[in-house]
Amino acid sequence: MTEDPEFASLRRGLLELLALASVEHKARYAAEIVTALREVGYPVQEGTVYPLLNKLRRAGLVDHEWRESSSGPPRKYLSLTAEGKQRLTEFRAYWQKLTNMIERIGR
Repeated sequence: MTEDPEFASLRRGLLELLALASVEHKARYAAEIVTALREVGYPVQEGTVYPLLNKLRRAGLVDHEWRESSSGPPRKYLSLTAEGKQRLTEFRAYWQKLTNMIERIGR
């Protein structure tokens, strides 16, 4: 993703959606979420993701489960709750509406 400063606020607004999507099919711990975001080209800092994940947990959108790790202390794996799945569905529907508007506006 291009680091155009004009799009910084849009990128920041997408972080919650991308964090939810990152645990849609597979429970992940925070560092795995950061890695997944970076792998798809989303520029993110760990210091931004950890508070967001806590916010999502408090909002009931993700749940966590502690799992033992073979390479250190136990890790907190996050997965979507039913409310999180609903929010992700709503985000995707809204994003599609926005995309349709952008496509249609200049015709």
